[in-house]
Parts: sequence; C-alpha cells; structure tokens
Amino acid sequence: MKKTLSCLLVLFLTGSFLRAEEKRDRPPNFIVIFCDNLGYGDIEPFGSTLHRTPALNRMAAEGRKFTHFYVSAGVCTPSRASIMTGCYAQRVGMHLNPRDTHVLRPVSPYGLHPDEVTLAEALKSAGYTTAHIGKWHLGDQPEFLPTRQGFDFFYGIPYSDDMTERTWDKDGSHWPPLPLMRGEKVIEAPADRDTLTKRYTEEAVAWIEENRERPFFLYLPQAMPGSTATPYSSEAFRGKSRNGPWGDSVEELDWSAGVILDKLVELGIERDTLVVWTSDNGSPLAKDPADLSRGSNLPLSGRGYTTSEGGFRVPCLAWWPGHVPAGTECAELSSTMDLYPTFVKLAGGTPDAVKRDGHDISPLLLGEKGAVSPWEVFAYYELDQLQAVRSGPWKLFLPLESYAKHPVFRKGGENGPALFNVVEDIDTSDDVAARHPEIVARLTALADQVRADLGDSGKTGAGQRPPGKVDHPRAVLREP
Repeated sequence: MKKTLSCLLVLFLTGSFLRAEEKRDRPPNFIVIFCDNLGYGDIEPFGSTLHRTPALNRMAAEGRKFTHFYVSAGVCTPSRASIMTGCYAQRVGMHLNPRDTHVLRPVSPYGLHPDEVTLAEALKSAGYTTAHIGKWHLGDQPEFLPTRQGFDFFYGIPYSDDMTERTWDKDGSHWPPLPLMRGEKVIEAPADRDTLTKRYTEEAVAWIEENRERPFFLYLPQAMPGSTATPYSSEAFRGKSRNGPWGDSVEELDWSAGVILDKLVELGIERDTLVVWTSDNGSPLAKDPADLSRGSNLPLSGRGYTTSEGGFRVPCLAWWPGHVPAGTECAELSSTMDLYPTFVKLAGGTPDAVKRDGHDISPLLLGEKGAVSPWEVFAYYELDQLQAVRSGPWKLFLPLESYAKHPVFRKGGENGPALFNVVEDIDTSDDVAARHPEIVARLTALADQVRADLGDSGKTGAGQRPPGKVDHPRAVLREP
C-alpha cells in the first residue's frame, strides 16, 4: 500500500513538474507601459529625489534598468509610430504632414497607413490576443484606430489629453470634446481626465485576468503626465506629492505599475510576463531650470520636443522574473524600435520582409555575457531634418544651414559640427569636434547613409513609405 502511494506521489509530482515546465515553455506575455512626456530624471531609479516611486524601485530591484534607451522622436505621434512599427517615423510617413506638422490633431485626414504591419498584428499572427488601453495618437479616423491595426480590444483616447474641444486657429477646424472610446464607440465626451490613469489601470488588470490563460500583448500608453501645463490625477493622489500636479501624476503612474505587477504575481503568471516601462519622449521642462513643475531630464541636458539627449533618451525598466537578471543595469544603446523585433523573436515568430529599423535586443534584455548594442548608427530627426547621429559613445550634431529649433546651435552663431561623448559627458557640455576630426568624418559618413535612406530637409529617401490618408475626415463624436 505504501509502495502504491509512493508511486502515485511520484507520478503526481512528475506530472506537476512537467506541467510547470510546459507552462514555462509557452511564449511570454508582453506588457508595454508607455508614459507621456515623463522625463529621464522623474523617477527614483533614475535619480529623482522629489517623486516617490516605490513600485518602479521594485521593478529596478527585480529587473533591469536601461540607461541608454532612446525614442525615435521628441514628440508624441512619431514616437508612437516607431514603437508600433519598429521603424523611424520618417520611414512610415508619420513624421510630417501638411495639415498637422508632426503631431496629429483631431479630425486629421492622416494616420498610420493600414498596410503597415504593427507589433500587435505581428503578435496576433503568432497566436497572441492583444489590447490597447490608453492614448493612441496615430490617427482618429476609423481606418486608423487600434481596432484596425491589430488590437482585439481598445479602451482609451485617440489623441493627446490636451486636444480638447476648440476651434483650431490655423485652419479653422472644430475639435470635438475629448472622446473616451471603447472599441470604435465613444462612451464619454469630454473624458474625465482626472481619472484616466485610475481607469486605465482598472481596465488593464481586468483584461489581464480575463486573458491570463493565453499569450497576450497589452500596450498601455498612459495619458500622464501629459501635454497640459497642469497634469491630472485622481483624488487619491491629488495634492499628495512634493511637486504639485506633475508629481501627483508621476506618483499615480507608479501606483498603476505596482497594481499591474501585483496582479501578475497574484495570478501566478509573473514568470511568463515581460513588462517594459518607459516614456514617449523627455519632459518639456519649465522655463526656469530649477523649477521641476513640468518634470526633469537630469542629469541629461535639454528638453522634450528637441533632439537633445533630454528629449530622446528616456527611462526604461524591464521586469521578467526568472529571465531578466534582477538588480542589473544595461548601458548599451537601445530603442523603442527594438521592441518589435525582440518581441517577435521571443514569441517564436519570424521577421517579415518589410524594412524595419529596430534590432533584436533579447541578448541585452536577458543579460547575456558580452552582449553589445546592435546599433551602428542612431539618427536624431526634427521633423524631416536630420540634426544628429550617434555611434558608440559619440553623438555628432551635424552642420545645418537653417533650422527651426536646435538644442546646441543658436541663430547667428556657428552651426556645427559639434561632437559629444554622451557616455562620459552625460550633460553634453564639452564639444570635442575640433579634437577628433576622424570621428566627425566617420559619423558624417554614417549620416549620409541615413539621409539616402530616410531623407533630409525636404529630400525624400529611398526607403520611405507613405502615411495613410482619407478624403473626408469626420470628428469622433458620441452618438446621441
């Protein structure tokens, strides 16, 4: 009898072990939390002593911190186009259009082209269920909404939280009340911006629980701290930080991340889920550098909306217990464009034939010994103008005849080149172009390659593709 019970126990434990192994062998879930305008120095793991971010401290302690992680643009729409396509916005036509410039406005005829294969579509083809909860900003017409770009579920706003009802002076178009949508239907207008972070979080954990038994991709682009001069937060966080509305919203974003991590642990799927937490561009900053009421990019120089390090380099945390090495840091150059090929690789998919700019950074993510950045050259564009390139530790601001705005050059002054070692000189204060002409020449040649592919200042590159466009755009309105 004892022998029989022992055999049954062995069989039970063996079966349990096999089931656990089978579960671990499944492709991972992916969650990307993408904040809006949050700066490099706005959270404790990246040096903030002002904002309290215990959940993000936990992510850093249990995961990996990326200190040279870049977006492809200093503003919303082009940055979001890149995370969805793995491409520079210049490649997919989302960097500039004659109606909106580079940030899509309500009732725009433009959007991400329906023929572009998004990360959501790539993962759906690998058997994933997908959700977009939060801010989209890649087109508000039906043809361009998340539900037409690979997402099974959409709950959020189609553009920025500051794009509220008004008449736009430049073209006289009337913007509708800010719409909160579920699927392709407006469920609230104007959206209550105070509660967006709270409601996005509630929707996210409910969706995770509902889909916990199958591989999933959750894209959670938060609306905050956002584009308004006074960010929004729910009552539980309003007035509770040491930095006014900006700090309140940052601390609520931290709370949101903690709720999601806790839900994954509660469901027992934390070892099956990779969470990436980052921002769409750097903080816009207040006019006074000592004033942190609109965020901080310290110790980087410059502000969001520019090609400065403070505009392009953003905080990034990766958390995947049992896979991403805990308490580690990666100083290799990587980008939001890398998430597309990396997720497809980890999901067991295969690269498509479409030209993409991102690289598989799974060796960096998993902390493999000797792993280095796959980027030979990284480009910094302002609209259609190539302003700088980076290769290794070197960032070269290119000579320019004219420019709308620039983080280094000033009108009436010398306009380049300017060379910085952004690893050793983190605040880009020491221009060493005169001391390293050979590095200037090498990066200039790399810039020429970028121009030929992606264009520059009104000149089309060989690798560019068009945006989507509709003939008669209509306002996104709540049905009576």
